[in-house]
Amino acid sequence: MKNTECTIYITTKRGFEQRYRRAKDGWTQTGPNGVVRPMTAEQLLSHLLPPLAFGHVIVRVEPDVIEQET
Repeated sequence: MKNTECTIYITTKRGFEQRYRRAKDGWTQTGPNGVVRPMTAEQLLSHLLPPLAFGHVIVRVEPDVIEQET
């Protein structure tokens, strides 16, 4: 699976979910309220690693559904 074929979901204990997707020029973060922000790979790691270290979040990676031409 490539970075461009999946979405990373981070869910907090309170149920807030953020989505991270790979775009052409970097990554995008979509917050719980739907606001989309561009970010670099370094920023993605700085958002992902600290909560993982303390176990405050649930992280899941799901493949994107790609419609195949028939």
